[in-house]
Amino acid sequence: MNPIYLDYNATTPVDPRVTDAIATALRDLWGNPSSSHAYGRAAHDAVEVARGRVAALVGAEPDEIVFTGGGSEASNLAIKGLLPSVPPFSWKNLFREQIEPRDILIVTSAVEHPATALPIESLRRQGAKVTVLKVDRTGLIDPDDVRRALRFSLARVRLVSVMHSNNEVGTLMPIREVSELKKRYRFVFHTDCAQSVGKVPVNVNDLGVDLMTIAGHKLYAPKGVGALYVRRGVQLEPLIHGAGHEGGRRAGTENTPYIVGLGVAADLCRESFPAVGDRLLSLRERLHAALLAKLGDRIVLNGHPTLRLPNTLNVNFVGQIGPKLLERVPRIAASVGAACHEPRPGQMEVTPSAVLCAMRVPPELSQGAVRLTVGRWTTEAEVDEAAELLNQAGQ
Repeated sequence: MNPIYLDYNATTPVDPRVTDAIATALRDLWGNPSSSHAYGRAAHDAVEVARGRVAALVGAEPDEIVFTGGGSEASNLAIKGLLPSVPPFSWKNLFREQIEPRDILIVTSAVEHPATALPIESLRRQGAKVTVLKVDRTGLIDPDDVRRALRFSLARVRLVSVMHSNNEVGTLMPIREVSELKKRYRFVFHTDCAQSVGKVPVNVNDLGVDLMTIAGHKLYAPKGVGALYVRRGVQLEPLIHGAGHEGGRRAGTENTPYIVGLGVAADLCRESFPAVGDRLLSLRERLHAALLAKLGDRIVLNGHPTLRLPNTLNVNFVGQIGPKLLERVPRIAASVGAACHEPRPGQMEVTPSAVLCAMRVPPELSQGAVRLTVGRWTTEAEVDEAAELLNQAGQ
């Protein structure tokens, strides 16, 4: 029997309908989308259909979607792209004022994914001023802290980058409240929506963001494809230079099959709201209730009790060590946190989660943390069996 998969925040299985669309594109849409002949036009048209589908999922315009090689590239482009490189010499550029790292203020949270945190750290080392916001015990930032960080800044470029939902504990950040500050303080607002898109409704205009990261493999499309929403009027310097693909914002011949797959995945997610959220929430709560019924106060929730992704349950098994507990239940495929931080097979040392540390979860609790995330193909029977196995292991 295959293990019960409860690691949907790490990656999602590719939906068979997406796989079929990719296979068709591999066979029939092999032309270069930049070519003007019939084969190129067919590929180009398929890419543009997919662009419209991704845009529709997040309430954007098609020309505001830039396809990338994944969520990490999208976040890097959003952050590093705000610092234009020195343009080639010309008389036109001779007196053009340049943006230097010291001209930038970045406000971010202490619980960002490394794909956001590390590009920001790279700019900090180059001279940018960075303010890292603390989070409370549930993983939430305080929008007033953003206001205080911006209030006296004279930086020419001001970027606020706060994730929409946390990948480890699922807490949903107060994105709308932060965007309200744009009425008084000038800044560009980026949010990493990799975990949220496909699980909860997301609309860029309702949220008031200027840049949004989307990762294909978090919404039942393949790894290696993603997108960045770029609000009209926001100027970004491409990270990858070459021919003028993606409106000059990302060079490289488009990966037509995977982009087509991402478009189909976006359509499937859009068509499933709001029923998908209700179903995920029901499964998550069923699992949590079953653990509490047997283990009681030996289970401690990480994350906000209500403002949380409907599929995400991160709990501390009191007195246990997360990786060792999961070793005792090989029937369950889950994780102790972000997949990029998982201990390697045979590794005994438990590295504290940076997210749980930022939330000030005591080490004696956080060492027993396990992240359980349900998804499109999780069943009630699987949830019930997983709960029973975890209850036995957590005794």
